[in-house]
Amino acid sequence: MEETPRIAIGVLATHTGANIETIRYYERVGLLPAPARSSGGYRLYGTDHLKRLNFIRRARVLGFSLADVRKLLTLADQRRRPCAEVRAVAAAHLDDVKGKIADLKAMERVLADTIARCETGSGSHCPMIDALYTNGIQAGEQRRLHLHAGADQPARASLPRASHVHATAINVPTTGVTNPARGRQSIESCVSNGILPGR
Repeated sequence: MEETPRIAIGVLATHTGANIETIRYYERVGLLPAPARSSGGYRLYGTDHLKRLNFIRRARVLGFSLADVRKLLTLADQRRRPCAEVRAVAAAHLDDVKGKIADLKAMERVLADTIARCETGSGSHCPMIDALYTNGIQAGEQRRLHLHAGADQPARASLPRASHVHATAINVPTTGVTNPARGRQSIESCVSNGILPGR
């Protein structure tokens, strides 16, 4: 690491937009090298820390997991950077991003159709509420929310691909629905994607 200049952790946090606890966490898991210490025991960071932290932050903004960030940092630290390996990591992440986009688009359609099932005005009967109340989470079924192993922050919900699940029918009134078949199909898709519980 470079000897000069040296900055305190608060200054590093200001320059990079990372909070202090996140910086300390990156040190604990080995993404950031341990900094030098002042005579009073305070952390003192060099320009290499600043560059590396910016690298990590940028990779996280792009959605790379900490495991992928670690791989990219290892590759970046090599004198002769193997572009093929970097490309493989990025390509795998791109496939994951595309899958999440497809899941979110499906969720958008399902939610729009489900919301349309609710009667307008202040009626006392709401099919969407009925659907959420009627079917509890089945034994062994877990929420599809998870934390990346060693992640510095909670990950976004990870939904299964539609091709990997089977729809389970759910009984929701179709009164007033313009296209009942489409609405029922959307609800089944909603169940299969874990948005609504199945029977």
